[in-house]
Amino acid sequence: MLSRREFGASLAALLLIPGGRRRGIEHPDPRPGIDASGVMTAEQLKGLPDSVIQIFDQIREIPEIADGIGCNCGCAAMPTYRSLLTCYHETGMARGCEICQGEARLVYRRAKEGQSLEQIRRAIDARFG
Repeated sequence: MLSRREFGASLAALLLIPGGRRRGIEHPDPRPGIDASGVMTAEQLKGLPDSVIQIFDQIREIPEIADGIGCNCGCAAMPTYRSLLTCYHETGMARGCEICQGEARLVYRRAKEGQSLEQIRRAIDARFG
C-alpha cells in the first residue's frame, strides 16, 4: 500500500505535461463580499480533534483569502467545490483531508504575516502544486 506521500508523488507524475512542467491548479478570483458563513462551526465538528477545529476557526478569519486559493487534493472534482474555502463547508473534504488542512495552515500563517494573495498562491504552488 502506498503512503500518502508516495500517492501524491505518483499523482504528480501523472500530471506531467510535455516539457516536464506539472500542470498546477487554477486559483480562482475571490468573490467580492465573500464571508465565512458556510464554514462549519465547532458545534458541527464535535468529535474531531481540537487541532482540526482550530483550522476551521482560522479559515473563518480569512474567507476572502481562502476563496482565492485552489485546493490540490482532488476537491475540485466535487460538484460543490469552488476554492479552498469550500473545502471547509459541510460538503467539503477538510474534516479528514491532510492536504486541505495543510494548505489552510500555510494560507493562515502567511496571511497573518501580511503576505499578499499572490505571494500566498506561490507558496501553495511551491509546497502542494
